Amino acid sequence: MLDIEKLIKDYEPNKQAIELVRSTKVVLLAGITGAGKDTIKKRLLKMPYFRDIVSHTTRLPRVNNGKAEEDGVDYHFIDQPTAMEMLQKREFVEAKFVHGTIYGTSVAEIKLAYDQNKVAITDIDVQGVAEYEKLSPCGIAIFIVPPTYQTWIERLKKRYKTEADFQAEWPKRRQSSIEELKHALEVPYYHVIINDDLDNAVQTCCEIIKRGDLFNSRDDHARITARSLLNDLQKLI
Repeated sequence: MLDIEKLIKDYEPNKQAIELVRSTKVVLLAGITGAGKDTIKKRLLKMPYFRDIVSHTTRLPRVNNGKAEEDGVDYHFIDQPTAMEMLQKREFVEAKFVHGTIYGTSVAEIKLAYDQNKVAITDIDVQGVAEYEKLSPCGIAIFIVPPTYQTWIERLKKRYKTEADFQAEWPKRRQSSIEELKHALEVPYYHVIINDDLDNAVQTCCEIIKRGDLFNSRDDHARITARSLLNDLQKLI
């Protein structure tokens, strides 16, 4: 195992970071690739009481829908030596190793939201959400799913220039989506919403964030949709 992988496997933030997370209202948007996490987050960030948590990553910037990702906006793009140093100095709240790439949330990003008395919000994978839940079970985790398998495939293909590009990535994306859906349906802490209409999805997120303690019957319907999507994906294997 590489040293950096071992650092991530054994990583734990320091006590000050844990207290900071527990003192900050944090919203975690998860969901399979193409479910609409980033779009929903951008709509929420137009409201004055949210602040984006910009994650760090060692991958290179991508071009999404013809627009190149910006450093400090989409991600903080760093190299592996920098990531290693941050891990050793305990500068992350959580960090993970996905498909050869390091992703992490810095303590400094959470501190900015806390200092501004804002709700910290990020789109993150299920591994990252699980790490947050260990630190602060009072965080708000929302898992987003598309309305149908076919709608999801149509959205996903728009991310690729050609059908061949899509097919090359599809096995990895499919397996990741299966694993994420299974996890989201097994753990108790997710609210699940269906992104069939962007305005409704954003409004539902706001309702959950404001009064997440209330039972939301839409969670049950959304979980049925998520289960159906999982079943469709598993049939393809």
